Amino acid sequence: MKKVLLLLFLLFFGPWATSQVKLEYKLEKDDVFTIKQEAKQVITQKLEGAEHELTNVIDGVLEFKVLGEEDDNYEIALTFKDLNLKMVSSIQGELMNVAAKEIVEGDMQSHIFNSLLEHPIQMTLSRNGHILRVRGGDSLVAKMAQASGLEDEFSLNMMKKSLEKEFGSEALSNSYEQMTYLYPQQQVGPGDTWENEYTGKLSTKNKWTLETIEDTSAKITGKAEVIMDITEPATTMNLSGTQATHITTDISSGFIKKMKVEGESKGTGTMAQLGDQKIPTTITSTITYERIN
Repeated sequence: MKKVLLLLFLLFFGPWATSQVKLEYKLEKDDVFTIKQEAKQVITQKLEGAEHELTNVIDGVLEFKVLGEEDDNYEIALTFKDLNLKMVSSIQGELMNVAAKEIVEGDMQSHIFNSLLEHPIQMTLSRNGHILRVRGGDSLVAKMAQASGLEDEFSLNMMKKSLEKEFGSEALSNSYEQMTYLYPQQQVGPGDTWENEYTGKLSTKNKWTLETIEDTSAKITGKAEVIMDITEPATTMNLSGTQATHITTDISSGFIKKMKVEGESKGTGTMAQLGDQKIPTTITSTITYERIN
């Protein structure tokens, strides 16, 4: 009888005990993770029956090196190892085509983005992936502005203001939290859900689901409500939409193996030359991250 009871206990309670997992970052000093990022964003605007489509394509390689642990958080050096950008307008043709590793004499953009490479930025990462601080973004922006070759102080300051929106400490924190801020505080099992949110130009409220646990990997899906609020001197965009995420992550370290984020947002935009006229705007995007080391 005791053997029967023991067998029933193992059958009914054993799976629950083994299926629970603590999803979090478990890192050691000098760990290095190399991530390849690819992103495509299509902005479509319609005005009086005419349509303009702007396509942005970015790919790059990022290195995350663990510097150590402090106050139960991790200090990490983020370094851009490669970056390529291309922007194409359906009306004006190619607007930008830059390979950061290739300096083209007389091309300001190639000099600016080349200076981005091999310049470590330090971030503080919590165990659940929340980026608490980023340091070094301001010095990176200053280096990129200096590489532009501009000499007068006014032009340099304008360049810095522009670059800060994408490569300043706050901008980098908001940008890469999408890749890191994934995990709950509590243990979870297949089918369990949890929520978090992050803010910036792209603000999202995320609901995550642990789909499966397989050996050293976990598969996670996410659905999010998205608000995009962009205000620039020449244009503004106010959009809302949804985002779907599929992740395969390494349980032993917490770093992703693969991640795909697909989103669509709709709303309106304005352009300075058109005054307050609101232009129907749609943005679709696909971003993939893959660990290559």
